[in-house]
Amino acid sequence: MEDLMQRLERAVTSLEEMSVTILASSKVANGNCVNGIDGGQSVEVFDVLLKGPLSDYLNCSRAIGNEVEKHAEMVNEALQTQRAFLQMAATHQEPAQMELQDLLKPISDHIQEIQNFRERNRGSPLFNHLSAVSESIPALGWVAVCQKPGPYVKEMNDAATFYTNRVLKDYKETDRRHVDWVHAYLSIWTEMQSFIKQHHTTGLVWSKTGPIAPTSLTPTPPCPPPPPPPPGPPPVFTEDDSKPQTDSATLQHSALFAQLNQGMGITKGLKHVSEEQKTHKNPNLRSQASPVKSKDPQPVRSPKAASQKRPPLLELEGKKWRVENFEQKHDLVIEETELKQVVYVFGCNNSTLQVKGKINSIIIDNCKKLGLVFENAVGIVEVINSRAIQLQVLGMVPTISINKTEGCQVYLSKAALNCNIVSAKSSEMNILIPAGEDDYREFPVPEQFKTVWDGSKLVTEPTEIAG
Repeated sequence: MEDLMQRLERAVTSLEEMSVTILASSKVANGNCVNGIDGGQSVEVFDVLLKGPLSDYLNCSRAIGNEVEKHAEMVNEALQTQRAFLQMAATHQEPAQMELQDLLKPISDHIQEIQNFRERNRGSPLFNHLSAVSESIPALGWVAVCQKPGPYVKEMNDAATFYTNRVLKDYKETDRRHVDWVHAYLSIWTEMQSFIKQHHTTGLVWSKTGPIAPTSLTPTPPCPPPPPPPPGPPPVFTEDDSKPQTDSATLQHSALFAQLNQGMGITKGLKHVSEEQKTHKNPNLRSQASPVKSKDPQPVRSPKAASQKRPPLLELEGKKWRVENFEQKHDLVIEETELKQVVYVFGCNNSTLQVKGKINSIIIDNCKKLGLVFENAVGIVEVINSRAIQLQVLGMVPTISINKTEGCQVYLSKAALNCNIVSAKSSEMNILIPAGEDDYREFPVPEQFKTVWDGSKLVTEPTEIAG
């Protein structure tokens, strides 16, 4: 009897071990391991990136503050959304192309939001920080790259270094916080490349089993059933309810049948219509519209969004003169200038600005009918996204750049005749060269070009159109 009990115990133990083995293998088949890659482990490695480089980047951004801190919070939200996407890929099969686009939309929206924030803060002294993030944040789109997402991320990282080098140049000797910020931010994409190389070398790996991925990263719970209708009111009994209600109905039916029984006499009560009042014999009556009483139509007022005008601004912020949002102002003057300072003019219309002394560079952005008179600039004077601009240099300037501008008149001094003028996507540009004391000769800048192949290279030259 004891031998029988021992054999039963050994059989039970063997069955328990088999059940544990089967359960573990079923978990592997359900998506925890895909093609030899543990999906859960992949997300855990991504969490190391979030807790390490991303956390350092957030701390450095908070130390700098202002726009950099707000930008960093947007980057954090974007990476958290990508983590949710990777978690779904580890446990779900790849959906169809249309559904995949819906899944990728939240990441795309984050990228667009981060880049729009940079555009809204072009006048910020931390613009290079914002540009470094905006130029590299499309690296989050590696999840949609089919072949080699690692090199794609490296390419976006290289785009950021152009602006991070500017940050290092400006703050390397003055503020260590910005140097630490650069190293922390670039390390995010360096770690991202290592993560991709380790777990998603040839593209995002989806689970081979499990359900098809839904169209949303955050599935909405089913709507609860509507509540049952309320019970009807209880019946109200009165003393009249006990009396038969057929008297009035009987009288009405009797009157109706009495009229029908009149035969041809029922028409005696109708009004006689003369020949002149019959519309089928008088077409003029048909053209007359019957008077219809209606309410007076109320004018529909289309709601117009009130344009939010920002207050005008002329101030020195660090090394940058900010001239913004002036209207009908023709006496703007910047007098106390230094060689290291720059002037940034934004959103000024129908105004005139004079810059005295020697300055580093001048940028005119999104202005209309603006006149600028300056003495000397050691760097570039740039006009971008503007219309009807007039520039006059009294001293020297090495380069004038005109981009995406309609209408630009440039008055050069005798000392600035060697100035390089670079233009792109612009029209109606004229350069005025001094020809005497107060006289100028006007030369148009070519807008149309002809390109030909000379056998070894492309040769481009302005076209000569006879007027």
